[in-house]
Amino acid sequence: MLGVPVSELAWLAAMIIVGGMVTGVLAGLFGIGGGGIIVPVLYEVFRVLAVPEDVRMQLCIGTSLAIIVPTAIRSYRAHSAHGAALSTVVRQWMLPSIVGVGVGALTAALAPASVFKLAFVVIATFVAVKVFVGHDKWRLGKTLPGRLAMSAYGFVVGLCSSLMGVSGGSVSNMVLSLYGVPIHNAVATSAGAGVPITIAGALGYMLAGWPYQSQMPPLSIGFVSIIGIALMAPVSSFMAGYGVRLAHRLPRRKLEIAFGVFLLLVAARFLVSLF
Repeated sequence: MLGVPVSELAWLAAMIIVGGMVTGVLAGLFGIGGGGIIVPVLYEVFRVLAVPEDVRMQLCIGTSLAIIVPTAIRSYRAHSAHGAALSTVVRQWMLPSIVGVGVGALTAALAPASVFKLAFVVIATFVAVKVFVGHDKWRLGKTLPGRLAMSAYGFVVGLCSSLMGVSGGSVSNMVLSLYGVPIHNAVATSAGAGVPITIAGALGYMLAGWPYQSQMPPLSIGFVSIIGIALMAPVSSFMAGYGVRLAHRLPRRKLEIAFGVFLLLVAARFLVSLF
């Protein structure tokens, strides 16, 4: 990574800043800030920068997980201050979710990029369908299940997060809501679960990508771009305000449908790239 031409670093920085601007506006518009937006934006940035196809998706996911870490921590602290998080669930999910993240990181080191594209397609499509046709009164039970089932849910949340580059909020919120947990408690608990998931995911992807270091863009550690973290996080946070202003001009249901359409378009983009 030493001796990299200044022009190449400047081009990388410029592209990531542009990607951060797009990410921020979309995050503010749709009310989320996770990998569902960051990963597809980074994918196009790294495509323009000619990152090899066989490691590009892994680099996007690892960088996304690292970018989300401070957001997850801030979010959980804010929710905890209001006492909304279910600390028992956060503790129950911590170890199983980290195991799931570890499986995802190991997959990143061994599996082809198509595995991650397919995972993104399946998970994003599922979330989009839930947005379109899901009903708030859908239930699997009136109370949360026992420790074994909760551990299984934690593993699935961690694995999905690690394969898609997200903190797991979409999946964990859905699980909790299906058992009657109020939305504010579900969101707060998901934020808490996202802290160990994103930290473990970022570290795991750094290690998983170490054998591919020569294929990474400048200033990367494994499958994590340091420039991506340093530039995209603050730029996207700043631009999110513009997306929020736009969001307040549109009805909530239209925003939900727009987000679902966005996820389907991204899923279609990755699905096409598989062939």
